[in-house]
Amino acid sequence: MTSSPLPETTIDHFRRDGAVKLSGVFDKDWIAELRDGIDRNMREPGTYAKEYTPEGKPGYFFGDYCNWQRIPEYDRFLKDSPAADLAGQLMGARKVVLFHEHVLVKEPGTEERTPWHHDQPYYCIEGTQTCSLWIPLDPVPREVCVEFVAGSHTWGKRFLPTKFKGEAYERGDEGLEPLPDIELQRGEHTILGWDMEPGDAIAFSFLTVHGAPGNPGTGGNRRRAFAARFCGDDVVYVKRKGEVSPPFPDVRLNHGDPLRGEEFPVLRG
Repeated sequence: MTSSPLPETTIDHFRRDGAVKLSGVFDKDWIAELRDGIDRNMREPGTYAKEYTPEGKPGYFFGDYCNWQRIPEYDRFLKDSPAADLAGQLMGARKVVLFHEHVLVKEPGTEERTPWHHDQPYYCIEGTQTCSLWIPLDPVPREVCVEFVAGSHTWGKRFLPTKFKGEAYERGDEGLEPLPDIELQRGEHTILGWDMEPGDAIAFSFLTVHGAPGNPGTGGNRRRAFAARFCGDDVVYVKRKGEVSPPFPDVRLNHGDPLRGEEFPVLRG
């Protein structure tokens, strides 16, 4: 399914800031499909599922990824919804390849935040044409929305990946830098975040620094989010010097190969 053409101002904001809100780009049927998929995913967690809330703490922070091949609702959404077309417009790419999907659920009362980070150093890819769509399945007020450091995708830096529970990845000498303390330096940056409704999405580059608060109000909404990650024409597979996430253990590509195969289907182009 193709989407309506995005306004040039929206594309310009994505390329300038590294993150932009897309209002009302998915209809209620696609949101219902993703809710059903997340229900299935939480009943039947995948190989990479994580529970980030320590035992005895309030709320519940659940994450999982790389399940689209076994969860039909995810498969239908990624292949048949406007998501890939939206990403292609934003990236300016002729070809749109699925990298993976990532689900993050924060139930009411959850205190754990998603730490500040950017995604590309976690991944086995390099290139400039990248786009994630962060799609809320519940109303998300600004105070619990994922946040983005405007323009951080243009800093020309790669920051050391850190697991959401705090430990740094073992990555050898790749010239990765420690991430600055964004929370301490909030006043030095333009921090983007929005009130979000089901049907909206946030599009962002794999290099944009972002993080998210917890969902601490026990009387509030669940915060279910589905992130779809896409790559464009210039993105290639790379072999890192240490751990990557997702690990993609079965991929049979060489360093520098275009993404292809069952793990990375071409959705457009």
